[in-house]
Amino acid sequence: MQQRNNYTEIEHFLADESFQLWVCFKDDQQDWEEWTLENSNRAKLVEEARLWLLAMKVPNTNLSTEDVQYALEATWEKIERAEENKNGTSRPIIKLWRNNWFSGVAAVLILSLLSGWLYNHYIAPENSVLTYNELINENEEGLVEQTNNSDKPQIITLSDGSSVLLQPNSKLSYPKIFVGNERKVYLSGEGFFEISKNPKKPFFVFANEIVTKVVGTSFRIKAYANQPNVEVVVRTGKVKVRSNQLIANSKDELIVLLPNQALRFVRQNLTFNKITDITQDESLSHSASNIEQLGFEFTDIPVAQIFKTIEQAYLVKIDFPQAKLKDCYLTTSLSDQPLPEKLKIICKSLGNNTSYEMNGNQIIIISDGCN
Repeated sequence: MQQRNNYTEIEHFLADESFQLWVCFKDDQQDWEEWTLENSNRAKLVEEARLWLLAMKVPNTNLSTEDVQYALEATWEKIERAEENKNGTSRPIIKLWRNNWFSGVAAVLILSLLSGWLYNHYIAPENSVLTYNELINENEEGLVEQTNNSDKPQIITLSDGSSVLLQPNSKLSYPKIFVGNERKVYLSGEGFFEISKNPKKPFFVFANEIVTKVVGTSFRIKAYANQPNVEVVVRTGKVKVRSNQLIANSKDELIVLLPNQALRFVRQNLTFNKITDITQDESLSHSASNIEQLGFEFTDIPVAQIFKTIEQAYLVKIDFPQAKLKDCYLTTSLSDQPLPEKLKIICKSLGNNTSYEMNGNQIIIISDGCN
């Protein structure tokens, strides 16, 4: 990677595959960010190359090299004109496409690497479904938005007792109190849902292109705006999934998922792929979190060990009076309950005025000991 120290033109960066991965997919295995910050002059050139890369608007079709060159050169000229208007001075346009090698090779390379990314960001099909921002703007309930900008999952407890383990770089919008005969939340990113059972009030998760309907179950939805697929993975219970487009067309086609099944919505062609055994899908198997793998069936188990299992599953911290509970053992099933319900069951089983307080990812157990 020392060759990048000799980069003096924007096309040098655009032809570097690791640079493309860093800008478009935040894959910084070559430490581009650190390298950029080492030199202010270098940083300016890197920023120009980054903006140029992000500004490209090339459809995901079988275009010829000439078409690609024309589209990209037109975009670059727009950027230059905007700079001239902004600064009131002209600046030389870098003749990026006068280099035959670059126009013939780099354009094709960039197109192949970025076609999926550009499709998601800029050229969603005309018949595409509503996005997260459009969905919440249409909602009239007065939503609360929770954004996880940290590097760890965050627990969100909803008014009905349901809980959501929200992953980093994700956001969830939900009403303070569920009213009416439906419960609706909106997700962009990834979250693990444990839904409080209420057959009279079904629960809907709107995650960009798809809608997941449940009554009471646990499942994971992965719906990042900049990724090619949306996934729903069921741990317990049953869910029904359909696309927003189907709802808009008043169709009632639903795909039913049972435990250990999944659905992958492919954005490029708006298709659903049902996976009947997630263990046979390498991507899904590797992405399973602790909460999806740990068991919550306890038979005569020390309460301290139960708390430890919950800590590992939800990545929370539980403080409890260890001395008072050291001889307490429980037999209970906590497999299909949201986190607040799990804690209520444990506290009720312990008795003796046992209760809990929850503040974000911090849980405090108050108890005088077990019966």
